[in-house]
Amino acid sequence: MRNFRLFSVACALLCVLGSADARPGGGASMGSRGSRTWSAPPRTSITPSWTRPMDRTMAPQSNYGAQTAPRPMAPMTPGYRPSFPNRHPFMTGFAGGLLGAGLFGMLSGHGFFGGMNGGTSFLGFLFQVFVIGALIMFVLRLFNRRKMAANGMSGSTPFSAAGGSAPVTLSNDDYTSFQRLLLDIQAAWSAQNTRALSSMTTPEMAGYFNEQLSDLASRGARNIVSNVQFQRGDLSEAWRERNLTYATVAMRYSMTDVTTDTFGNVIDGSSTEPVTVTELWTFVRADGRGNWILSAILQAG
Repeated sequence: MRNFRLFSVACALLCVLGSADARPGGGASMGSRGSRTWSAPPRTSITPSWTRPMDRTMAPQSNYGAQTAPRPMAPMTPGYRPSFPNRHPFMTGFAGGLLGAGLFGMLSGHGFFGGMNGGTSFLGFLFQVFVIGALIMFVLRLFNRRKMAANGMSGSTPFSAAGGSAPVTLSNDDYTSFQRLLLDIQAAWSAQNTRALSSMTTPEMAGYFNEQLSDLASRGARNIVSNVQFQRGDLSEAWRERNLTYATVAMRYSMTDVTTDTFGNVIDGSSTEPVTVTELWTFVRADGRGNWILSAILQAG
């Protein structure tokens, strides 16, 4: 009779809880990613498909949408290519006039420098062509350097910049911190250690985790994640905003994910069959001080 009652309670809890993931985050996309909260992170080799948009966040969509929305582009017909003056407007100014005058003089027989007479005319022609070509290359390089400086670029960068944010480069110590946080957060979650969770997450994420744990406890249930094995990670993007540095990392890991009742009976999941999960975790830290903490979890498609 007692076993029948326990079985009934377990069945009732299973019906209430459903078969949804009960790990930290509950299989949902939640948290904030600064100005990129409402934009999908770049795809990686382990997240080649779509990323589930935010289910819960404190970031207002209206504010961030204006920063991340792409600018409208004028329609182009197939095979359209901007004209040379449009692609190189600097050439339509002083340099264009200088080169135009030189070419006109050469074609009219006066030469770029007033013409050359006698047997030197052919050599002079070649010399003029060389000078004109060198001048064109110089002007184009000068224009490109000015354009790159205006856009705040200097050569190639390891990560793309968007929304006025600056790209950053991460070290091996940073990746080690991300992997350690993945394991430590899972352990604190299973131990229901809300203080430890608060020290490793933003106040927003800590609030979501505490809400999940409280909801499980109110139903007489507990989620335990164990045997967490980190398998692989790929950086999606890293950037800086004001005095904060963000990094979104795609991480694949396996674990044993079970939900038990107050008597320790498994009501969801399997204690023998591990599951493999791929998520994108976003970490944040203040420049020059503090440690990385978790600010968002996104579900990979």
